[in-house]
Amino acid sequence: MRWRISFISTSWSMCLILTAFCSSVIDEHSLPSAMHRQISDSIYGIVFDAGTTGTRIHVYTFTQKTTGSPLQLLGEVFESVKPGLSSFAYQPEKGADTVRMLLDLAQNVVPGTHWHRTPVIFKATAGLRLLPEHQAEALLSEVRRILRKSPFLVPDDSVSIMDGTDEGILAWIAVNFLTGRLNGHHTVGIIDLGGGSTQVTFLPLSKATFDETPPRFLSTFELFNSTYRLYTHSYLGLGLKVARLAILGASASQVQQNQTFRSHCLPQAFNSEWNFAGVTYRYGGMSDGSTGFSACYSEVLPVVKGKVHRVAEILNTQFYAFSYFYDRAAECDLIDYTEGGTVEVRDFARKAEEVCENMARYSSLSPFLCMDLTYISALLQEGLGFEDQTPVLLRKKMHHVEISWTLGAILQVLWPMH
Repeated sequence: MRWRISFISTSWSMCLILTAFCSSVIDEHSLPSAMHRQISDSIYGIVFDAGTTGTRIHVYTFTQKTTGSPLQLLGEVFESVKPGLSSFAYQPEKGADTVRMLLDLAQNVVPGTHWHRTPVIFKATAGLRLLPEHQAEALLSEVRRILRKSPFLVPDDSVSIMDGTDEGILAWIAVNFLTGRLNGHHTVGIIDLGGGSTQVTFLPLSKATFDETPPRFLSTFELFNSTYRLYTHSYLGLGLKVARLAILGASASQVQQNQTFRSHCLPQAFNSEWNFAGVTYRYGGMSDGSTGFSACYSEVLPVVKGKVHRVAEILNTQFYAFSYFYDRAAECDLIDYTEGGTVEVRDFARKAEEVCENMARYSSLSPFLCMDLTYISALLQEGLGFEDQTPVLLRKKMHHVEISWTLGAILQVLWPMH
């Protein structure tokens, strides 16, 4: 397993490297006094993200100038395993084994002297939301058993399926924390395209938005002595992977009949199998000679149209987009994979048209690329109502830290403790 370790303050690098790789055997009394003080003063937090396509661990290191002051992020250790926990719906113990592997990493990152006061939280997202309740609970029960055996602090309700609304709020906190915008009105919005759901969250400034928005789309919370009232909504079923099934017209019950699901968004002569959430789907292109962007878009549009609540104020808000927005844009060279970039909404449509009209040329990347880009284009324009020229900032990391709701989650847990 290769660990990805990111640092924000280079002066901490040696300290954190020693901590990450030697904490199980390190003698803190033998360290230089300054380094010993840095380790002793550090605040750690561990978050598991059990997503649709994989389980990820984030081990964060913070410092704090004075009690009650905002936390300062120093670094992150990140690792992931595939497939997602929901793929082990019929093998909960095997699914929990993937969590145990990642916990071993955390014990090597956090110094032993800090284990008892380092909180660990485990939140599952859309993958488990889509499972039958008894299967999801069996998986979570196994995870709880493993965490309770760990030396870390396990808060009450630390293992649960996270509500989509919370996912959007926590991602918003993470992005605005990393961009240093939490203390002002010039915050940015976020759009998170996961495998099973899509989250849209921003801080409204317009009275019209508050007046015209259903109360269930507004949420209030406190952080760092400030109160925020956000517009946030999660669309379960509009994540990229689940949207593919909707576009294909696929269901798990039809799989048992060995049906092949076909789409104009796939190459004509293409036939293959795709495993998603523990189910194997047979799929392929249409043989009627009708392909290309227009044919694909006609299949995608019904999946999006009328399913998303529109807010006029989003046109006046700067948005960061990540997860599959980022991945697909990088895959087809709309942005640099490492640095990210800024695109206009119409760039997704242009690239979708290019890929769909030349599927053979792009087939080595992913047979779903035409479908995915077309879906993203429709979601942004027909769903959310963005204009062609609306800019979208695509980022995977900020300051070498993964953009994820997990950072917002650990801030909410650690803040009352410190």
